[in-house]
Amino acid sequence: MLRARYAVVIMSPSPSEHTLAGLVLAAGAGSRFGGPKGLARTTEGEPWVARAAQILRAGGCREVLVAVGAAADEVAALLPPWADAVRVDDWTVGVSASLRAGLEAAERTAADALVVITVDTPAMPVEAVARLADGASPTALVRAEYAGRPGHPVLIGRTHWPAVSASVSGDRGALPYLRAHGALTVECGDLWSGEDVDAR
Repeated sequence: MLRARYAVVIMSPSPSEHTLAGLVLAAGAGSRFGGPKGLARTTEGEPWVARAAQILRAGGCREVLVAVGAAADEVAALLPPWADAVRVDDWTVGVSASLRAGLEAAERTAADALVVITVDTPAMPVEAVARLADGASPTALVRAEYAGRPGHPVLIGRTHWPAVSASVSGDRGALPYLRAHGALTVECGDLWSGEDVDAR
């Protein structure tokens, strides 16, 4: 069991004129980590994947999708009952496969925009999601930044979903698309470090 210490703060979603969905990328095998990060837990025993889903929901996402691949059944079993597992059959391709599967699943929702986070950021506060959610719209492209360094969350408006899906490949995510299309950057370094966890 992973032992790490993080404070848990859950806020109520703030009202928005736009409907948001959230996506947790949790399909990888975690080769550098020593196992699937979707199975990792905090010091208190909370699964990272459940925590990530809660953060998205508390940040304003009405529907929460979780991309699962490595150890898919075990990871899916850790999800809250209101979160939907999205199975990524070709998860070994890299993050692009998870993002495409998540975007395809989001198309079946009524969401105007999708907030994307990774499972390996258990220290992410709800406020980071809520801060990006303030800029939500069907045409929005917003990414968090930490002292000039890009990070998560990322918000992708619905009109961009097909193009983002077509642009990603291998282990390359949406960052090149976001940069090429002038995504709004929102500084979140005052909230937390923005670091993902790559080692136990």
